Amino acid sequence: MANRVVVTICGEEYTFVAEESASYMQKVGGYVGDKMEEVLSSAKVGRTDAAVLTAVNIADELFKAQVSAEQLRAQIKGYLDEAGKAQAEASELRREVFRLQQRLNQQSK
Repeated sequence: MANRVVVTICGEEYTFVAEESASYMQKVGGYVGDKMEEVLSSAKVGRTDAAVLTAVNIADELFKAQVSAEQLRAQIKGYLDEAGKAQAEASELRREVFRLQQRLNQQSK
């Protein structure tokens, strides 16, 4: 069920319609509004240019976050591979200990 939420960004009201919760949409709108205010306060540009610069900045954040997430996935995969190898080695060592214990038991008879 779609939610309708009115969000104020740079003094303008926008109606968002989305499946996400109202609080989430307010958070997204607030984030965009804060980024717009940063651009407007740091550059002498109009609202349209500020909106484009804000979109570019947020896209840059997204792409960097995606690269970071991919690096973390690769790192986790490496850890899982290492854990799998360690588990296999531990199993082999347990089998070896069992074989040695059996040999020892046979020799002590």
